[in-house]
Amino acid sequence: MNDDVRNIVLGVVAAGISAALGWVTRTYLWRRKLRRKQAFFGLPDNSESLLVVNRGAGGPEFAVMRYDVFALLELAALIKDCNAHAQILPHDTARQGFGERTEFCVGGPASNRRMAAHLSSLLPGVRVNVDAEPSPDRGSFLVGSERYRVENGKEEYALLARLTAERSQHTRPVFLFCGQTSITNQATTRYLARHHERLSRKYGNNSFVLLLKVINSQAYGPDVVEMVADVTRAAQAPLPAAATAAPRGNHRAS
Repeated sequence: MNDDVRNIVLGVVAAGISAALGWVTRTYLWRRKLRRKQAFFGLPDNSESLLVVNRGAGGPEFAVMRYDVFALLELAALIKDCNAHAQILPHDTARQGFGERTEFCVGGPASNRRMAAHLSSLLPGVRVNVDAEPSPDRGSFLVGSERYRVENGKEEYALLARLTAERSQHTRPVFLFCGQTSITNQATTRYLARHHERLSRKYGNNSFVLLLKVINSQAYGPDVVEMVADVTRAAQAPLPAAATAAPRGNHRAS
């Protein structure tokens, strides 16, 4: 074998080794990224999850409002990426505990009985005004001592929460998407889809509650969302006895 042939063979071997190492490295990084995502969502391979939807799904035709359908599509894509499966349940048929399967609960407490139960038992520091009579506080959030009012189409708020039973990291989480309007439900699921990696790095597999603001939805739909605050501590603590509606600052309606 002369030098030219030897150099060609060595070059081919080196290229093959480099390609194999690159493939192994990419596969390792992809699998590590997938495992982190699965851990954050509580969705190991072939696991089951629940999608609990609000009042529109309780009718005889199992109808779901348009924006809630979009929210379910956002969540279905995340679940599929984790190699997991989903079961869709109307809010008034999901009579079971949580922790055995990951749950994604969509809709406010006025239209989602399951959401109302979660807020009551898991987030005692949150109150949502569900009065049917028109008033400035209708649909508003009270988180701790701060109230956040809705301006339809202009400034609307939503809560995004990842919670585990008894603050245990070993049970499957429940994700809450509690918006003041239907479009904010979709905006909240989209926010999670876009930022779950950052949230996973920041919170790991711990519980958190974020207050989001959807800006000018009548023009931008569910796409322009900003995080107002991490309200985990206030949301998980009982409401102060003298909690009042005293909004302050530009991010709260007056």
